[in-house]
Amino acid sequence: MSLLSKILAPLIDKRISSFQNSLMETHITEVENIYGQMRGWRHDYHSHMQAIKAHLHLAQYKEADDYVSKLAEDLTQVDVIIKTGNIMVDAILNSKVSIARTKEINVNVKAAVPSSLIVSEIDLCVIIGNLLDNATEACGKITNKNERFIRIYIDVLKKQLYVSVSNAMTGEPKRSGLSFLSTKRDTGHGYGLKRIDKITEKYGGYINRQSEGGVFATEVLLPV
Repeated sequence: MSLLSKILAPLIDKRISSFQNSLMETHITEVENIYGQMRGWRHDYHSHMQAIKAHLHLAQYKEADDYVSKLAEDLTQVDVIIKTGNIMVDAILNSKVSIARTKEINVNVKAAVPSSLIVSEIDLCVIIGNLLDNATEACGKITNKNERFIRIYIDVLKKQLYVSVSNAMTGEPKRSGLSFLSTKRDTGHGYGLKRIDKITEKYGGYINRQSEGGVFATEVLLPV
């Protein structure tokens, strides 16, 4: 390692750590928002039922039907639809998937995660959160909303936790040698990718990124 690298390494690690903390704060805010909406809906449940009964009692069937339809729309926005078996992963996945869908991105998820892992839940959520943020950003650059998609697959394969995220993209990803580069222009550019790599290396895992035919895919293997 060169003298310059030795000097810069602590500074880079500090910025990566700061970025991770900022990222987790964002995740927590998103999760609290979703669960806050859920608590609010449950709190108002009896009031909603009383309103529906009142419409039915007055034979206001159309009004009752409209009321139920509006409730169904609200519930779709806050319902926990992804249940992996790990509460923290559930929270992050539901948060990120909800955001992607509000941006008219078609998201398909199949995920099963053990409740207890060797990998810390924070590290795992940093990986998943970064992967989905990057996938959502890439899809957001596609003009035709019908072409936007994200596919998420998480499961235990041969005693390894397998995390796969693939998404539609436009153009070709930037590279430096065999490595892919972030296209973000903010002050945290590239740190998400570096954090994924560093966490994977920390646990002796494996990461593979591929781009072909307008699709970008990332695979991560971590010890269970």
